[in-house]
Formats: sequence, structure tokens, C-alpha cells
Amino acid sequence: MKELFTRPDRADVLRVGLTGGIASGKSTVSRRLAEHGALVVDADAIARELQEPGAVGYEAVLEHFGPAVVREDGALDRAALARIVFGDPAQLEALNGIMHPLVRARTARLLADVPPGGVVVHDIPLLVETGQHEQMDRVLVVEAPEAERVRRMVEDRGMAEQDARRRIAAQAKDEDRRAVATTVLENTGSIAELEAQVDEWWNREAA
Repeated sequence: MKELFTRPDRADVLRVGLTGGIASGKSTVSRRLAEHGALVVDADAIARELQEPGAVGYEAVLEHFGPAVVREDGALDRAALARIVFGDPAQLEALNGIMHPLVRARTARLLADVPPGGVVVHDIPLLVETGQHEQMDRVLVVEAPEAERVRRMVEDRGMAEQDARRRIAAQAKDEDRRAVATTVLENTGSIAELEAQVDEWWNREAA
């Protein structure tokens, strides 16, 4: 479902949407952009903060999903929540309906503090799915082969292969992200090669 997104009146900054499938290499790209001086607004990090015990997102998630998604220490059981939402599109939509407005509100407050001429990178896994790419000046898409992404999730993150493939299936397809990209970064080689692509983009588009 496409989400409404109101763009704050900040025509004096360059807003860059950064997206890519899970385990595609977005973290490497966002870190490199931050090293160049961009303010990186990480939607996932904001969501995690809003889901800490006592935070507004935590309370809303608990109200909808119940105690099954809370660990014994009171923290949100993200693995249990993921099993629920990535196995049920209606529950995934419900979670997005809870968290997306909260993340957007926090993002707007961060954006208000950016000085004129700054570069803001919105690291949003569901940039295309939520329609937020339409509000960006540039859209960077990171791509990696699906088999490699599954391998990273299984070997590096300890995820079951079935869960990894379910996560991928719940996101936009590569061709959908590519269709709205202003630049596609191919993560098929080394980290240094990916960083070199970021450097080239920065010098061309943002420096």
C-alpha cells in the first residue's frame, strides 16, 4: 500500500533516497556517504529506537500484536515479530501502518536541523514500496544478486534460508527499484569497489 508522505519545505538541501533489497550492501553505502559529509537518516535505526520499551512505537506494537512479541526482559522480540509479519501480508501492513507515520515524524524533525546546502540521505528499505522515492531529488539503489544476499543472511546473520527468502519476497523486486533509480550501484565485487562507485557518485552529484 502506498503511504502518504509530505515533503518538508527544504528546497535548500539535496535529499537522496537510498534503498536496496535486504543484504544488498546499503549499510556500506550509507557509511561511505556519511564519511563524505552527508547526514544519513536511517529509517530502520529510528524504528528500533521507537520500539524500545516505553517508547510510543513499542506501546503501539504491543497493543496490536500482544505479549507474544515481547521477551522475558520486556524488550521487543524482533525475531518473533518478524516471523509473524513476514508470514502474513495483512500483519506486515499493520506493522507498517503503526511504524511508518512515527518514523516520518521523527525524520521531519531531523531534517529541520540540516543547514542550507546540506546533503540528506534517507536510508529507507521500503522507499519504493511506500512511494517516498517521489519526494527525493535523487534515488540511489544498491543491487546484489539474490543468491549472494541469501548467503549473507544465512552465513553472516544466522538466518534460516526459508526466512531469508521470505524477507526478500516481501520487498519490491529489483526491477521495481531500478525503474525509479537515478543511479544503480552494483554490489557484485569487493567493498572497495562499491565504495569507489559511491565516491564517483558523490563527486558527480553532491560535491
